[in-house]
Amino acid sequence: MRTKVLLAYSGGLDTSVCIRWLTERGYHVIAFCADVGQGENLRPVRDRAYACGAEKVIIRDLKEPFAREYILPALKAGAVYEGSYLLATALSRPLIAQAMAQAAKAEGAAVAAHGCTGKGNDQVRIELSLKIIHPGLKVMAPVREWEMKSRSEEVKYALRHRLPIAHRRESRFSIDQNLWGVSIESGPLEDPWVEPPAAAYRWTADPARAPAKPERLTIDFRKGVPVGLNGRRVGLIDLIRRLNRTGGRHGVGRTDLMEDRLVGIKSREVYEAPAATILHAAHRELEHLTLDREALAFREIVAQRYARLIYDGLWFTPLKTALDSFIERIQEKVTGTVRVKLFKGNAACVGRRSPHSRYVKGFATYEGKDLFDQKAAAGFITIWGLPYIGV
Repeated sequence: MRTKVLLAYSGGLDTSVCIRWLTERGYHVIAFCADVGQGENLRPVRDRAYACGAEKVIIRDLKEPFAREYILPALKAGAVYEGSYLLATALSRPLIAQAMAQAAKAEGAAVAAHGCTGKGNDQVRIELSLKIIHPGLKVMAPVREWEMKSRSEEVKYALRHRLPIAHRRESRFSIDQNLWGVSIESGPLEDPWVEPPAAAYRWTADPARAPAKPERLTIDFRKGVPVGLNGRRVGLIDLIRRLNRTGGRHGVGRTDLMEDRLVGIKSREVYEAPAATILHAAHRELEHLTLDREALAFREIVAQRYARLIYDGLWFTPLKTALDSFIERIQEKVTGTVRVKLFKGNAACVGRRSPHSRYVKGFATYEGKDLFDQKAAAGFITIWGLPYIGV
């Protein structure tokens, strides 16, 4: 009896070749396709999987859990890797692994497989998540095992076996996209000195060619969750999509990063994340209005650690669960509205208000109704400086 293997299938060159490679070795291949908001019609992907030799194709719509259970916690945590990467691809991998583990159990598959390379981060995120969630499941990574050493060799293999992927024009770039953003690498981007060509971008306009007039919008938050846009209540997925379109039109959300990969190498990565850029900026601004200084300082430490947990594939760990508790507690007062101005690649917060605002105009003003006792400052300075005065 042939062993069932559940393959994470994207429809691209690597995973299409994986299907054929696995079937040649006697496996019964079930292709698993996850819809995480990549905006792709998955019917041709399903047909391609069958044409490559899959005996069954499973398509799961994961957009809602992706938005609610993965994107939202990262937003509330302020998680940004190395100051620039908003973690779109990294956030989707534990969700896909979780769904794969469930499907493997339902289908009686003893093996799970993926199309990640041996030098990327995704192999760690998927395999570690699978090992934690479904310890008895064997994991295979054909790209790490097969004899092919380049994409051109994969194309020759596909042509030889008449796989449908062989007749597609291969992009110069490696692209991964979902609801939260686009990750772009490879091709001319492998030279850090080369400016990303216009053809690399999918969602965003060149800021130099973006509209000549700024566009202002308001975003409503409730306990750290974005719930409204321009005064109207909007569902999370719809809100993200609208901000991706609007922000992309103004060239917002481009990042060009020399990134430190988990496996120890540096990689040049280009990202597009208009909605994520806007929402992170607005959420952070509302936190500055509603949280005290010490809470903000510690939240920043948590944000950096949370980003590392996501990036390093440690989503299903006790530390991440513990940090979630802190984040939920600190978000209780992060309610209000932020006004954002989009212009030529920038998303600037130009207004903020909250029923839990810690700003008191009477203390901050320099006009006549000043409530601040400026005479008390002299004593404060003396006490503040005691450790250093007279030493």
